[in-house]
Amino acid sequence: MVTHRPAVIALIAFVALPYALVTACDKVPLLAPTGSVITLLPVANTVSLNSEVTIIATVIENGQAPAGTGSGTTTTTRTGAGTPVQNGTLISFTTTIGRIQPSEARTHNGQVSVSLITSGASGSATVTAYSGGASASTKLLIGTAAVKTVSIATTPQALGAAGGSAQIVATVTDEGGNTLGGVPVTFATDRGSISPSTATTDANGAATATLTTTATAKVSATAGTVKSTEATVTVNARSLASFVAAPPTANAGVPVTFTVTPTTGANISNVRIEFGDGRSRDLGAIGAATTSTYAYSAPGIYTATARAVDATGDSGSLSTSVTIGALQISLSASPNPGTVNSPVTFNVTGIGSAQVDHFEWTLDDGTAPQTTSSPQLPHTFRTRGIKNVRVDVFGITGGKIGTAALTMEIQ
Repeated sequence: MVTHRPAVIALIAFVALPYALVTACDKVPLLAPTGSVITLLPVANTVSLNSEVTIIATVIENGQAPAGTGSGTTTTTRTGAGTPVQNGTLISFTTTIGRIQPSEARTHNGQVSVSLITSGASGSATVTAYSGGASASTKLLIGTAAVKTVSIATTPQALGAAGGSAQIVATVTDEGGNTLGGVPVTFATDRGSISPSTATTDANGAATATLTTTATAKVSATAGTVKSTEATVTVNARSLASFVAAPPTANAGVPVTFTVTPTTGANISNVRIEFGDGRSRDLGAIGAATTSTYAYSAPGIYTATARAVDATGDSGSLSTSVTIGALQISLSASPNPGTVNSPVTFNVTGIGSAQVDHFEWTLDDGTAPQTTSSPQLPHTFRTRGIKNVRVDVFGITGGKIGTAALTMEIQ
């Protein structure tokens, strides 16, 4: 009997080869084609310790990265009309601090979302996204590296003649006025004692300690390399009974009402309110609780001070802390998506009671920025593609009080 084993083996190999090739192809990931652009847009550029922040990666074929994509952000660029990459394109991520979850993601409509998850390590994290020959990086500040401002408030601001205890609250914020949690804060005083001497900020960015003193004391707080201005807890009689702000937390452009109450029987010739941003206002002589409203023009933590003057001169002051955040506005377009050579109307919402002077619009089509007094802007795009539109809102004192952005497609 004659066998043909080599021939059979060859036949099997020939039949199996196409299947093997198909299987191998299925395992090859779909990557961004040459000339693609990756843009990284973190929800925030600062991150608290032991927390997370969302990062959105947009991948465009033959696109061009929009101007002003964020502090620390870099993208690969190439001019062209720009269209989202094919669904399922694999984007990989790395970070120098913390971890990215997930470390790989596949696009849908040209986008993926991942999270940077931090631990107890502070510093500047470089997050990189790459696919094929395209890559982009952005930097996020974590923990103490993100600290821009440390403000301090005391309750009460004045103690009786025998002294006593006052609560000290230090609030830690980043450059955008956002509070930071998980940050160690060290307290110091020139009189009495503070317990604990070091505390960690909570989810609202506040660290709390207690001052015990029998004499007028100055207290301060330090987070990382940033130190607060000093706050004073007075142990003596004052001409002012209280100085409060309502609400103590507001958005830029929204009026805050300050109330100054004199001590019963005090002969006050003038009270000057210093709002903590370089501006001040004189109330004149007051004999009862007196109010004054003021709108801050930029986010931040401000220490407002009321200084009383009587016949003998300066008769004391009281301070209060005000936290001002960016105006929470949003930008919409109608219709969306839009059509080339047809009007699109952009509309800003969320202004509320903010005192607005004007709106500045930046359109991603080569036209010059536009300024309006209205929160609406009609515009006609002459080219198709993905458009990135931004509006900046300015308050009556000239400062930028809010920003909103929108990415849309013109078909």
